[in-house]
Amino acid sequence: MRLLTHNMLQCHVKKCTDPALNFPLQLQDIELEQVETEENEDLLLNLINKVDYNALTTTAAQLGLVGLPNAIPKDPQADPAFMTRLHEVLLETNITQGKMACRGCGHVYTIKDGIPNMLLAEHEI
Repeated sequence: MRLLTHNMLQCHVKKCTDPALNFPLQLQDIELEQVETEENEDLLLNLINKVDYNALTTTAAQLGLVGLPNAIPKDPQADPAFMTRLHEVLLETNITQGKMACRGCGHVYTIKDGIPNMLLAEHEI
């Protein structure tokens, strides 16, 4: 699972209603893998407006992935170092194993072989 995917997931347990706590999901016992992919500037420029950048930088820092500035540059396209680092963090960093926990309700979602299990039990829906 790429960090891009993690940036778009949140807890959907019925009793979990505080958006400030159910996103981003807290990563635990994570195994990371770097998978080199070709850079696509147009894709990155499109993604910048779709990701929660604050959540991304917080998650990256927790995982020890340094190099992203605290804010998106005014003209990201004019900053090749930023674009390269964003590409590496969003699209080349994969979570192969681990857990994602909701800070609101404590529900734990497992990640196995790079696939997050977001299914809920019937009583949680």
